[in-house]
Amino acid sequence: MSPLDPESAAPMALATCSKKNQADVRFVLFKGLDNDGFVFFTDYTSKKARDLADNPSAAVAFYWHGPRRQVRIRGVVEKLRPEKSEAYFAGRPRKSQAATLISRQSTPIDFDKDLGSECNKILSKFAGKTIPRPKTWGGYLLVPHEIEFWQADKYRLNKRYLYKKIKSEKWQISSLSP
Repeated sequence: MSPLDPESAAPMALATCSKKNQADVRFVLFKGLDNDGFVFFTDYTSKKARDLADNPSAAVAFYWHGPRRQVRIRGVVEKLRPEKSEAYFAGRPRKSQAATLISRQSTPIDFDKDLGSECNKILSKFAGKTIPRPKTWGGYLLVPHEIEFWQADKYRLNKRYLYKKIKSEKWQISSLSP
């Protein structure tokens, strides 16, 4: 796996579909490449994690406004091995570790709930100790079977190249009409 710096990340749009065929998309932080795919981390009880448990097919997209380029990836998502999630969690800033312990991702909370105060309580509780990774939090790997590179051009004569996995190590490359 490439070095996963907990302080650096690039936003990527992650699209999932629930077992009721409800599509959903949200931005997650791309955290690096594994030999097999694209890595991100989240709470395993979140909406996206429930969608992925029901239907592991997913898509991600990156967009760079300045150069007017995008990359779209479709594939299957699987959980990272726990030791990889442990290693990544251990390298996160302590306040991020504490925030992970108090978050019940995407569940309703009171408008006036003081998350900063709760986070500080966790930091005090674990002062001088390792903050444990919640078992409900960890990494995912999107293993691609299609990757499309798109470059905007004048008059919408965009350049598009599709890489489609045809065997475990072989990719078929085609140029697509704009």
